[in-house]
Amino acid sequence: MGANPLLPELEGRRVFVALGDSFTEGVGDRDERLPNGVRGWADRVAEKLAKARPGWRYANLAIRSKRLRHVITEQLEPALAMRPTLVTLYAGGNDILDLGTDMAALMDDYENLVASLAGTGATVVLFTGFDVKVSALLEPLKKRNAAYNQRVREIAAKYGAVLVDYWCLDAFHDRRMWDSDRLHMSKAGHKYLAGQVLDQLGVPHKIRPKDWDPPARLSLREWERRQRRWVNDWVLPLFGRKIRGITLGDALSPRWPEPVKVPRKGGLKKLAESRRADAGSA
Repeated sequence: MGANPLLPELEGRRVFVALGDSFTEGVGDRDERLPNGVRGWADRVAEKLAKARPGWRYANLAIRSKRLRHVITEQLEPALAMRPTLVTLYAGGNDILDLGTDMAALMDDYENLVASLAGTGATVVLFTGFDVKVSALLEPLKKRNAAYNQRVREIAAKYGAVLVDYWCLDAFHDRRMWDSDRLHMSKAGHKYLAGQVLDQLGVPHKIRPKDWDPPARLSLREWERRQRRWVNDWVLPLFGRKIRGITLGDALSPRWPEPVKVPRKGGLKKLAESRRADAGSA
């Protein structure tokens, strides 16, 4: 890959740092061979960067369930210390789902975070949120999501960030792009999004959308069965955690807390396997 104006090299360094919540951690793209049992679009982007130009180092500080305030207090300082040349940020989606969120204050904090990242000279990649059709119960939040997206677009333009306009990606209207909880992308969704990020950065790749047949129409009985399973498996446990004041990310650490050199062959799976082997021999 030749010189890419979207990915300037700062003092010869190539460091990619991913910040955020479950969206960036990789939830929905299961792989028990990798930290936290997931892979995700950010790992895939890191691997394609390393294949296109060797020497990239990668850290992923994202943890599921984190709010914007957690990203600021827990992830920003470590990210700045890594002196990144490429930063991706998606944060605020969990705040939108919290009923008491002050959207104006949230987006002011978001802008301050972006300003800090952009001030490093790194290429910053931002994302709008998608209008996930989970349930009619969440439709009142659509206005919040639209307000969030508009501010993200404005902030991206103001700070010269690369924008991945997730809201406009029609491929995600197919339910097969989503995991069984209906809130996180499936493996196919993560792969597709990785391709979109790489396209925005001008990085070559061979990721292609799934060539699916049209989705089968569900009978009323099958639809009701899926609804009951979704409520029992995801909705009730979610409300239970909210009542108890806990989240799925409370006991987790970042998947790649320090920049790792991404192997050109075998990618991050090879690195994870090597670490397990070293730990076993120790």
